[in-house]
Amino acid sequence: MEKLDGKSMDIVEQNIQQLKELFPEVFSEGKIKFDQLQELLGNYVVEDEDHYNFTWHGKRKAGRLAQTPSTGTLRPCKEESVDWDTTQNLFIEGDNLEVLKLLQKSYHRQVKMIYIDPPYNTGNDFVYEDDFKDGVKNYLELTGQLDSEGKKMGTNSSAAGRYHTNWLNMMYPRLKLARNLLRDDGAIFISIDDVEADNLKKVCNEVFGEENFIAQFVWKSRQNKDNRNVTGASIDHEYIIVYGRKIRGADRNTDQYKNPDNDPRGDWSSANMVGILPQDQRPNCHYDLINPENNINYGKPKMGWRYDQNTMNNLIAENKIIWPEKEDGRPRRKLFLNELQQEYTGFSSIVAKDIYTRDGTKEIDELFGFKAFDFPKPTALIKELVVQGIEEDKDAIVLDFFAGSGTTANTVMQLNVDDNGSRRHISVQLPETTDEKSEAFKSGYKNIADISKERIRRAAKKIQEENPDYKGDLGFKVFKLDSSNIKRWEADFDTLEADLLNAVDYIKQDRSSEDVLYELLLKYGLDLTVPIETRSIAGKTVYSIGLGALVVCLDKDINMDVVNGIGALKEELQPEIMRVVFKDDGFKDDVVKTNALQTLKRYGIEDIKSL
Repeated sequence: MEKLDGKSMDIVEQNIQQLKELFPEVFSEGKIKFDQLQELLGNYVVEDEDHYNFTWHGKRKAGRLAQTPSTGTLRPCKEESVDWDTTQNLFIEGDNLEVLKLLQKSYHRQVKMIYIDPPYNTGNDFVYEDDFKDGVKNYLELTGQLDSEGKKMGTNSSAAGRYHTNWLNMMYPRLKLARNLLRDDGAIFISIDDVEADNLKKVCNEVFGEENFIAQFVWKSRQNKDNRNVTGASIDHEYIIVYGRKIRGADRNTDQYKNPDNDPRGDWSSANMVGILPQDQRPNCHYDLINPENNINYGKPKMGWRYDQNTMNNLIAENKIIWPEKEDGRPRRKLFLNELQQEYTGFSSIVAKDIYTRDGTKEIDELFGFKAFDFPKPTALIKELVVQGIEEDKDAIVLDFFAGSGTTANTVMQLNVDDNGSRRHISVQLPETTDEKSEAFKSGYKNIADISKERIRRAAKKIQEENPDYKGDLGFKVFKLDSSNIKRWEADFDTLEADLLNAVDYIKQDRSSEDVLYELLLKYGLDLTVPIETRSIAGKTVYSIGLGALVVCLDKDINMDVVNGIGALKEELQPEIMRVVFKDDGFKDDVVKTNALQTLKRYGIEDIKSL
């Protein structure tokens, strides 16, 4: 019975397999014939160093860091979650480098939009101190979860000799891993300021491809003049740099465009008309919308309508509004396929007009009742980006692996309320300690991740109170980065006898069956929100994951009744492929272990592994 590998996806092996699919002729006995590969690539091979090249000290090591598999896992934390059994959203606490590695199989090319607000490298923000040898152990030490030699989270002082280098070494492997998660039609939005904007664009050109650069938006983040800058210029703006796997509009999915009412103007799709700004920021879009045919008043959404009164009147006159039968419905517009290009031309280079950092501060202050976070992004800004990033894809996954105060998750929930969408959010945040002098620390929030989780909880509660009939997903599953649930051989001469005894039980003593289950989901590349059903077969606990896609039994003394019961489960559920995992020492004896393999194969189960 084959043993499960305890590591995350091997990205190097994946790259080799992709190369083998493209150029099978350059492989010989598992090795690459580079001379032949160069011939196939022709003039695209660089033969000397006299060419444009963006590099820095440690770049190669940082690149290898992205390819080094993680030995960690994500442990479920039900007590900090909301609606654990039903939610499709995730909050993952941990170093995002390791987390991104662990998500490679389960979310490979599944994410439609990534938004991140990384450290701007101002000299005061935290710089992730990556460890090439063991990232999980390094993370646990830095966050005080393991004894260490006094390691602490630090800052990247501008006086440091490798100021920009340290920041680039932090960003480079994370962006490389993020690229693997983006869908073919996906896009990544990155907030940044003048300090690293140039370097970020250069590194993104390399990671995502210069041809996939979409735009560098300018956001006027301050309304008033800032006199603090030593250059004498008032820096009142930030940037949002955008890259996509494919240039938007070139390969747009038009499957949702139909013509059920035989409209002579052709195929159409219903489009959201809810706005993104409150009344004090865009008053001309806040008005009651009335159907002139029957005088049903649909009122106005909290964020108003996307169009002003004149534009809306034109849409009504052109019979481009879909009117619900009841007043509590939400009118939508008919967007015709032949209008697609003019409707989605993208934003101008200036985004989020009349939306400022202070708006984000006001939002989170109102949720907590005190100053919980410095310089949070406003939801209206992120909402504008999400609308642009995922268009009308109401089932898209939105990822933020520098989650900060949780603005992205908050925004996705609110957008789903506005247009009855079911977009999913995945947030990743390091448990960076809060300043002991801060109001957040004094209020019991010892790290940023705790603030972020609580912000999502409070925002969800507020949304539900304001929309009591809303039945959408306002929950999230919490997972925490930790070392693998499976013990590695780490015997020490002085404790050899105890280590030998402990090795008999190779699952760590403080780990539960659910801990092991979710590690298996990661290894097999299954979604962390996939349904898990618990069954009792011949007195043993058997977990059916994803309607039989994966079946796990971690009990001891497994006999043939259990094995045949798993076979019967396959016949009942009829999954396309069923994979089965046991504990290596879980069988009653070696005879049962041997017979189990043959019996399960007779049921058509070929993928059988042990821990």
